[in-house]
Amino acid sequence: MSTPGLSGIRVLRAPRIRRPWRLAAEASALLIAAAVAFPLYWMVLSAFKPAGEIESTEPRPWTLAPSLDSFRRVFQQQEFGRYFLNSLIVAGTVVVVSALVAFLAATAVTRFRFRFRTTLLIMFLVAQMVPVEALTIPLFFLMRDFGQLNTLGSLILPHLAFSLPFAVWMLRGFVKAVPEALEEAAYLDGASRSRFLWQILFPLVFPGLVATSVFSFISTWNDFLFAKSFIISDTSQSTLPMALLVFFKPDENDWGGIMAASTVMTIPVLVFFVLVQRRLVSGLGGAVKD
Repeated sequence: MSTPGLSGIRVLRAPRIRRPWRLAAEASALLIAAAVAFPLYWMVLSAFKPAGEIESTEPRPWTLAPSLDSFRRVFQQQEFGRYFLNSLIVAGTVVVVSALVAFLAATAVTRFRFRFRTTLLIMFLVAQMVPVEALTIPLFFLMRDFGQLNTLGSLILPHLAFSLPFAVWMLRGFVKAVPEALEEAAYLDGASRSRFLWQILFPLVFPGLVATSVFSFISTWNDFLFAKSFIISDTSQSTLPMALLVFFKPDENDWGGIMAASTVMTIPVLVFFVLVQRRLVSGLGGAVKD
């Protein structure tokens, strides 16, 4: 490649050599990704393995005779479709309601000054520090007193209570990043507070809403503790994780059915990720930037 001012002389650029620390970082990332993905691979593989290979004393990381028998046993369960629908109702309700309430609450604690505002924010942090297991028994008696046991409401309300503090804290950074001058300009143009809230502020913080919704959806969809504790006698109100108990038997567990049911449970989560992946990346990037 010729350089201006040096006619007839070619300057060759040396090939780019990756630094050792960069190669080490890439190799470590690949190892971590493989370690994380291997349990998922083994789950799907076991779901397609015939019963003889699953029970073999010499497991192999492949199968030459894939079978759908495990999936047939899963879908032939009498209440499996009902459990799946209940999980969609609970997870969808928690995602939508927590996103709307968290958006309004984050706007309130960011844009307005009121008494006990700092105390309220500290309480949000404290709520994240309390383990779920420590509150299961008090929540059980609370749901019993309100007559919500054996209903989907006993699963929706606790998940809303646990997802809102995190969502409010995360959205608070997005709302704070919106300049107040933009709000003042909207008011000068004749926009009302509600119009600014839903037509201007809401689209700007929507990536943050998607990011918080992902965490709410995953924690609610995979919940087993609340479903086992609050749904006691009415099995028609159970969610999908409870369907796994059908394949745990006293004499011998049906590992093929367990892995097939777990694979079916994972599909909605993957679909949800695919639908919101672009918004999720921008939302997490905005959260880190803040």
